[in-house]
Amino acid sequence: MVSGKDETATFGRKLKMGMVGGGRDAFIGAVHRRAAMLDGAVELVAGAFSSTPEKSKLSARDFYVSEDRAYGTYQEMIEKERALPEGERIDFVSIVTPNHMHYPIAKAFVDAGFNVVLDKPMVHSSEQANSLIAAVEEQDAVFAVTYNYTAYPLVKQARQMVREGKLGEIRKVIVEYPQDWLRTKEEDTGQKQASWRTDPSRSGIAGSVGDIGSHAENLVSTITGLEIAEICADLTTFVPGRLLDDDANVLMHFTNGARGILSVSQVCTGQENNHKIRIWGTEGALEWIQEQPNYLTYWHAGDPVQVMARGHDYLCEAAKRATRLPTGHPEAFIEAFGNVYLNATDTIRAKIMGVEATELERDYPTVYDGARGVYFIEKVVESSKSNVKWLPFQWTPGK
Repeated sequence: MVSGKDETATFGRKLKMGMVGGGRDAFIGAVHRRAAMLDGAVELVAGAFSSTPEKSKLSARDFYVSEDRAYGTYQEMIEKERALPEGERIDFVSIVTPNHMHYPIAKAFVDAGFNVVLDKPMVHSSEQANSLIAAVEEQDAVFAVTYNYTAYPLVKQARQMVREGKLGEIRKVIVEYPQDWLRTKEEDTGQKQASWRTDPSRSGIAGSVGDIGSHAENLVSTITGLEIAEICADLTTFVPGRLLDDDANVLMHFTNGARGILSVSQVCTGQENNHKIRIWGTEGALEWIQEQPNYLTYWHAGDPVQVMARGHDYLCEAAKRATRLPTGHPEAFIEAFGNVYLNATDTIRAKIMGVEATELERDYPTVYDGARGVYFIEKVVESSKSNVKWLPFQWTPGK
């Protein structure tokens, strides 16, 4: 098995990481850097960290990146990194820009033969998503999308239990993600995150649906494996003058006959990141809460309730692989990002070594997950604008 920690001695070096975006004071860029290097098998060696060469070089100093590999643009980064000998150039790039730059940057790096880790939502449109799928398949690139919530150990355990039939046939799913950070017009205060996430030219056609609704859709799909058949969506913009939705409610019919409710909001006073999912089947039920991520609650018909905890031997192999500390020592947000990076980089390492990555190592959200998420956002917006009660949901990879 190729593993992030054990194989570095055999492989001979750490994987070399580049970054586009994520300069000094960028919240998500810092999360990605810490997560990527969490297991000691990756080093940040290059980047186009900011919108100007001057800012990029200042960020490079903060991150201990050599000035000659602090690039002014992502195009310059591609050109100069490709010119380096194999083994010196970056092995993959992490893209942490605002959404509108995801597609051109990711497509350019994939076309140039680089592996990519990209923040979500993947791109602005299904047309762009399908173009990326084609490029990834043509280049045989490793392409990961950082839906980090599906990388928590107990989410992997929940997925395994559904696969094993512990819940019987699934009948109902409720997923929710209420926040309150945009309950006032935060974008008018100069707050950087708010300014671009509420701007259609940079964020895309959706606000809360794109930002956190995409996480909720991915959580449902990953754990249950259910496919959506049709949706009925209601998007609302509560804050006057805001250009994108800040609240969304979606009813879902699944192809197996199950029913679902997806509710996300960024105007729920008092809520921080209360992402949770509840799943009911004919034989059992599960509940996972992101703010208490180290526990999974399981009900089996007629039996006492069970609460499973991270770090125990009774968990599945994917859950154990995603765990770094003994039970009782909390692991959370950055570690979940780290699990996406662990599996993606182990797959990159296997590719470089010419060996087949294991199923556990390939357990990360791919370009196909990203494309389905983009389609979901489009259909939710379309449904909310439509007078038709139920809108068909027919996603096919690459089409």
